[in-house]
Amino acid sequence: MGALVTLDLPEDSPMFGLPWIITFGPLGEADEWEPVVCGPYERPHALALAEAVVAEEQLMAVVEPLLPAVSAEEIRGEIAAAQIAAEDETARVEGADLYGDFEDTVDEELDAAATQDDGAEPLAPPTEAELRAGFGRIAAKLTGGG
Repeated sequence: MGALVTLDLPEDSPMFGLPWIITFGPLGEADEWEPVVCGPYERPHALALAEAVVAEEQLMAVVEPLLPAVSAEEIRGEIAAAQIAAEDETARVEGADLYGDFEDTVDEELDAAATQDDGAEPLAPPTEAELRAGFGRIAAKLTGGG
């Protein structure tokens, strides 16, 4: 079984309406190959496809929204925001009490794993027809038709 990573968003996040991509890559450092990027999909389709693939293989799947930018300046703004967030994260990690934060993190991860492993069957991957319908809805959104 592999790993699936995605954003933890509030229920009212506008990002749910964006197109989403899946990046598949090696789970461990032993494997070295170029990641495979698939999409765009609607979020539920992306999650179901990623879950179906990593359920059977030792892969990492990252499901994330595409941020359609319409100018170089908008892209630069997104890059600057990501750089600031990375600096903030680095400062937070460097200033953290290693052992206290580690224990908290382990507890949180164990709690999350316990709630995720509730015996529920993984989502069934969408059919080709469902994916194609989703592609049409994404195209309509990106071209202003929906």
